[in-house]
Amino acid sequence: MTEKNQHRAFWLLAGPMIIGNISMALLGLVDTAVVGHLESAVYLGGVAVGTVIFDFLYWGMGFLRMGTTGIVAQAHGKNDATEVRTILMQSILVGLSIAFLILLFQKPIFTLGLSLLEGSSDVKHYAMVYCQWMIWGMPALMILFSVNGWLLGMQNAMSVLRIGIIVNVLNIILDIVFVVYMEMDVRGVALATVISQYSGVVMAFFIISKQLSDQSGEWSLQKIFNIEKLKGFLSLNHDIFIRTICLIFVFAFFTRESATHGDIVLAANSILLKFYLLMALALDGFNHAAEALVGKAVGEKDKKIFNHAVSLTLKWSFAFGLCFTLFYWLAGKGMIYLLTDIESVREIALVYLPWMIILPLISVWCFLFDGIFIGATRGKEMRNAMLVCTFVFFLPLWYVFQFWGNHGLWLAFTLFIAIRGVSLGLYYFRIENTDGFVVGEVKGKF
Repeated sequence: MTEKNQHRAFWLLAGPMIIGNISMALLGLVDTAVVGHLESAVYLGGVAVGTVIFDFLYWGMGFLRMGTTGIVAQAHGKNDATEVRTILMQSILVGLSIAFLILLFQKPIFTLGLSLLEGSSDVKHYAMVYCQWMIWGMPALMILFSVNGWLLGMQNAMSVLRIGIIVNVLNIILDIVFVVYMEMDVRGVALATVISQYSGVVMAFFIISKQLSDQSGEWSLQKIFNIEKLKGFLSLNHDIFIRTICLIFVFAFFTRESATHGDIVLAANSILLKFYLLMALALDGFNHAAEALVGKAVGEKDKKIFNHAVSLTLKWSFAFGLCFTLFYWLAGKGMIYLLTDIESVREIALVYLPWMIILPLISVWCFLFDGIFIGATRGKEMRNAMLVCTFVFFLPLWYVFQFWGNHGLWLAFTLFIAIRGVSLGLYYFRIENTDGFVVGEVKGKF
């Protein structure tokens, strides 16, 4: 395959994921904008604190998406149609079981979460209201994690895009209706999310049923509830879960420390974190493409596909990272003014905007390696690297630099992102210089 066709094949996977992820980031910006234009910063602070709790609950369960993608991609590479059905059902059942437990213990979870986070009494009040409404979307989100991971593993990125667009556009419309016109403040933000998530589930089941009707394979209860298969599925997801929880811990800690500097700094930092989320979700599109291609390469034992996936992901991730750095440098001030009209929040956000200008190029590397390790189902290495980065580097660095106040917090966070890339890079070269990610015959199909 020519280099031009290689790039085209890569973009058929990465393009839809980038568009879908950016739509998700835009949703977060709309959430911030509709709340940021209310009369007080406590609404923005309440959503920021509530979002931290749901980062633990929602994104902590993101291991379902990541773990499912790698396993399905390898089964797809082996042309095992029954196995891809089995993995889908196992992932959905695990997700619904977790959702049920979280709904059952929601009160102590929220109470504990708010007790660990800083913020004024008003901020915590609105954070609790936000959580009490958001929690009812948990079953839908768990199903969407499983379905999106399965579709991506099947290299059907376009369907993931369709689901994401429907969910996020509906969410944005309902945000405006509930918050701006019905004056439901943080309740409206949460309700809009819940309704859009269940709408996404309906569409997802329709897409899956249509795709499976065109394929061979069968549903096997014996395989779905096979203990050994479940253990293998849970083992990989266990490692990715620990890795994800550590990452969310860092964001939670960042938000908590932001709140110690007051509601205005908390609100300003929450806006800048939305900038980071926009960049991260865009780069994640390349990560997702790498997962699917690397997983397929491992399943087919094709080293050439693997090498091309790594090379293309690196080139395009770096290019987009550079674009985001330039974009935040040129348009960062305008974006801040668009997201809030509270002057004190604007002034503080502008002081710390330079951190967001340098972060895209630093973040490229950890996104690249995440895609490789997930596709190759190397959860253990991801887990170990994240544990070291969080507890050996991030927390001590924050302690050392805390006398610089909020700048010290941003410096510790930036170094954490950089060290993530370095640690995963060291694992990458160690694996490639020993057994390698792909063991077997080089077929050269790509």
